[in-house]
Amino acid sequence: MRKPSEIIFGLLKIPMDFFMVIFAFMIAFKLRTYSTLIPGMTLPVDIMNFPLLNEYLIFIAKTALLLIAIFALNNLYSLKITTRFSKEILKVIFLTSAWLMIIIAYFFLSREFFFSRLVLGYGWILSTITICCGRTTIRLIQNLLARIGIGQRRVLFLSANKMTEKILEEFEKDPHYKIIGCLKREKDPDIKSCEIIGAINTLEDLKKIVKKHKVEEIVQTQYRLGAKEAPEILDFCRSNQIQYHFIPDLVQIHAKNIDINSISGIPLITMKPTPLEGWGKVWKRIFDMVGASVGLIVLSPAFAIISVIIKLDSKGTILFKYLDDGSQVKRVGQYGKLFNFYKFRTMHPGTHNLRYTKLADNNIRQDGPLVKIKNDPRITRAGRFLRKTDLDELPQFWNVLKGEMSIVGPRPHLPEEVAKYKEHEKFLLTIKPGITGLAQISGRSDLTFQEEVRLDSYYIENWSPLQDIKIIAKTILAIGKRRKAS
Repeated sequence: MRKPSEIIFGLLKIPMDFFMVIFAFMIAFKLRTYSTLIPGMTLPVDIMNFPLLNEYLIFIAKTALLLIAIFALNNLYSLKITTRFSKEILKVIFLTSAWLMIIIAYFFLSREFFFSRLVLGYGWILSTITICCGRTTIRLIQNLLARIGIGQRRVLFLSANKMTEKILEEFEKDPHYKIIGCLKREKDPDIKSCEIIGAINTLEDLKKIVKKHKVEEIVQTQYRLGAKEAPEILDFCRSNQIQYHFIPDLVQIHAKNIDINSISGIPLITMKPTPLEGWGKVWKRIFDMVGASVGLIVLSPAFAIISVIIKLDSKGTILFKYLDDGSQVKRVGQYGKLFNFYKFRTMHPGTHNLRYTKLADNNIRQDGPLVKIKNDPRITRAGRFLRKTDLDELPQFWNVLKGEMSIVGPRPHLPEEVAKYKEHEKFLLTIKPGITGLAQISGRSDLTFQEEVRLDSYYIENWSPLQDIKIIAKTILAIGKRRKAS
């Protein structure tokens, strides 16, 4: 789970790089007007050959966008704040040099002539310097904020051994980490460099410590874990949005979405619950905002027609916003946060809680926490049509626009249903719930709950923009198909 400060500073690099290139090339333009800038040389200056300022600015803007694209393709806009800064600077120098070669190659192949090769040279050198200065400034601000506790990540070490001491030294050098301490096992040796804050004999011991100290990352330095213990710890971390690092050969399962780093020559593997980390999260949010905006505009006539039909069909509100006791309808979102949920009303008013009382015996979903009533008498005539076509879910585009839901994701469930989740099922709360999803297009309400969990877990672990597009396309094709339970 990325902190807001990490995302903000990661995004800030884009306009910073763009304006640093503009600034550098404007200085280069000015420098070219001096004929004696280089000692021992007098360079003729033909002002009449210089381009107009607006033409020059357009050229700079295009080249700056090209550089940003090159940086993006080479992971220079990673939201990860613990990357070595020296490595980042070397990458900037190399890629700006490659960028200059591309510009020169363009002019050569197009047989066009840039008004001054010196301006290109000055621009390249100054761009490299200014971009490095800009990124240094961002890193310094991040470090200063980290030292006062803003953006720090709270880290807990499992097991105390020589490996723990070695890796701990590197973590302590980084101001972005706050070391909570170590959990010691019975056979672990004493180490002076890490405070022992408790013993770990069971998973429950770990849960208590994590909750008490608000742990955000766990580093597992024990080589040998039991066949049961390792998956339990991993499931716990995934379900609670805790970053999990381990020494190789610790875990032989869940080999997807890993990030490999080296700490003092020791390979450290980070288990990422989903590709929807960092820029994946940014791209998905942009896709959601554009898709929800277009959906609300294009489907506005359908909203009006459906509203009239609901009003004519039965008494009550157009949207299902309130429960029987008058409280706001809630669903559980990302990380277990509750949000106000909107959908077209498909039931008679004041009948929601009957699912837990008079109609409880008609529940056909006994395999998990969900409740589905067979031949549900609460549903109105208009409601049956809306549910069959999924048109009742259109108002959720507003939830997407507000950032509470996504267009594609796991189904949003009720708080009382989520309260009954098992530990591994809480992994579904890693990302925002969706209007549609892999489970919805793979059988919809006909699936068992465990089948739904497996499909949604697969989606979370294997997310890609292309997969979202495919799911949306299949959702449109699936509209109108009959379901066993409505």
